[in-house]
Amino acid sequence: VERGDKYCLEGFLFPDTYDFYVNSTPREALGKMLLGFEAKVKQDEVMPQLNALNERLARMMRNNGCSEAFIAENKLTLRDLLIVASLVEEESAAFTESPTIASVIFNRYTQDQVYERYLGIDAAIIYATGDSNNIDTSIDSPYNTYKNPGLPPSPISNPGMNSIKAVLNFADTKYYYYVLNPETGLSDFSRTKEEHDAKVKKYYGGNN
Repeated sequence: VERGDKYCLEGFLFPDTYDFYVNSTPREALGKMLLGFEAKVKQDEVMPQLNALNERLARMMRNNGCSEAFIAENKLTLRDLLIVASLVEEESAAFTESPTIASVIFNRYTQDQVYERYLGIDAAIIYATGDSNNIDTSIDSPYNTYKNPGLPPSPISNPGMNSIKAVLNFADTKYYYYVLNPETGLSDFSRTKEEHDAKVKKYYGGNN
């Protein structure tokens, strides 16, 4: 983690139940949450899985015609893993769909054409603006994944183990889009933009 940014610990403060003394300082509280991260996200267990994930992503990139230089440049670090997990954490309507949400992200991430690598994550825009009622996809922000290809610069939340595991073991799908079905409260996934736009129109009467 590079110091200097007030959000530098975002993603590493593991969400859990903690006990604090009444007079605990913020430093002590942060320290306990970081120890919680180390206890739950054990690097000797996670790093082999991260290596396997990178090998899987490399195969996808090669199948998509990406160069070896591109593959090396887009190899995920532990912090990158937390960035993707935080996106999955915020975008999943239920724990059960998290591996599929992760698959949509990686199906886009493994493309080498800029226009194909836009992740289109609304939650990242909400993180940047703090306004969940007005998702402005035109804002000038590195967290606007509609305008900037690839991952945002940092995690947008502190993901739990379900989201981390969903990223490490993401589903094998051909989905590139999803929209929330207001009737079921779950995401409805699509392979093509035409299919996606039809569902958006059906559920919300417009385009997304």
